[in-house]
Amino acid sequence: MNPLASGGSQPPALLALEDGTCFRGRSCGAPGEAFGEVVFNTSMVGYQEIVTDPSYAGQIITLTYPQVGNYGVNDADMQSAGTSLRGLVVRDMCHTPSNWQSTGSFPDFLRHQGIVAIEGVDTRALTLRIRSAGAMRAAISTTDLDPTSLVARVGASPAISAHNFVADVSPRQERTIPADPKACRAREAAGLAPLRVVAYDCGEKRGIENGLSAVGCEIVSVPFDTPVERVLSLDPDGVLFSNGPGDPKQVVQTARAAEDILGRVPAFGICLGNQLIAMAAGSRIEKLPFGHHGGNEPVMNLLTGRVEITAQNHNYGLVFDSMGPLVPELSGGETEHVRDLRTWARRTVAPVVETPRLGRVRLTHVNLNDGTPEGIQFLDVPALSVQYHPESRSGPRDSRYLFEAFARLMDAWHDRAEGQATVSADYLAIDVREGRTHHA
Repeated sequence: MNPLASGGSQPPALLALEDGTCFRGRSCGAPGEAFGEVVFNTSMVGYQEIVTDPSYAGQIITLTYPQVGNYGVNDADMQSAGTSLRGLVVRDMCHTPSNWQSTGSFPDFLRHQGIVAIEGVDTRALTLRIRSAGAMRAAISTTDLDPTSLVARVGASPAISAHNFVADVSPRQERTIPADPKACRAREAAGLAPLRVVAYDCGEKRGIENGLSAVGCEIVSVPFDTPVERVLSLDPDGVLFSNGPGDPKQVVQTARAAEDILGRVPAFGICLGNQLIAMAAGSRIEKLPFGHHGGNEPVMNLLTGRVEITAQNHNYGLVFDSMGPLVPELSGGETEHVRDLRTWARRTVAPVVETPRLGRVRLTHVNLNDGTPEGIQFLDVPALSVQYHPESRSGPRDSRYLFEAFARLMDAWHDRAEGQATVSADYLAIDVREGRTHHA
């Protein structure tokens, strides 16, 4: 139990973890209680984008950067219509922001959204606890301040894997987001037709929609359980499987859609979408000890050797060696899988496996912190997916080239259908520096 006591006019609050660890602090959000899975996010800025990311449904977020709320909140930083997280933990909350764009304070925003939050917590100690014990169930309460009682109630709460949180955040109606007019004019000048992407919205961030729009795509966003027949009736040039919360094995309807879509039209998966596409190819999915949450994760593109600093938010990921045996002639002559995929990054080799159902799949991106897979590319069907968030809200802009890569894949597939060309695997080998210049 940390010694911090409540102070000022803020009521006391208690954070309890299922392993019995407790932290006292002060309420800096809505009164009440919140139960969920506690994780930590290492971003230094972007707290509003973080708490409005639907992928955080069912989770309590710990922000590791010590002072939060300095620049307030504004409408432009919203990544969804509201918030889906369960609760928030910070070290020091700023209640009087100072920024010309600010339209209000972060604590007032949290109260308006009904989000229970606690400040005055030693977030360094909490983060170290999560790193050693893993993400676990937790609760924040302003009403039950008895550690024994709250820990017991946490132990009785359901695990995050027991619920389909995508069903909670996915919209129930279709909607259309127009392509950026400037991008459409540029495509027209290059002799390229407009593009239409149908997006399975599993909790899609607005930044992803904006990223697709910026490369000339009209987006038709559909609910997570939309039948494939309806998607194909919209005559898409490509299908996006978006980011979203929770365990991908709970999202049965969208997983089946991914199985049906792959090979029929170009597909792009982001975060949860990456896991669903990998599952369609036969990959096993694992839960990471504490996940990747933040705007500063280093990832290497094995096709270019360039390193991107990426924005990420996920607790699950694919297991590359479960997808099939290596193809030696496309894997630097290697025949045996390695668990730490940084081995491939050191050699700048993008290994290829042979899957039973969908043919060859190439590993394209690797996390340089822990050697986990961050991206795959299908060589025999038109599809790619990444585990991180290329829209960079919040985070660096290094990965926005992936929207352009998807547009190139859709254009090549269209040309193939017209008998003009074949689909080359080079569409993903975009130098990250080109992405920075293109999106400056």
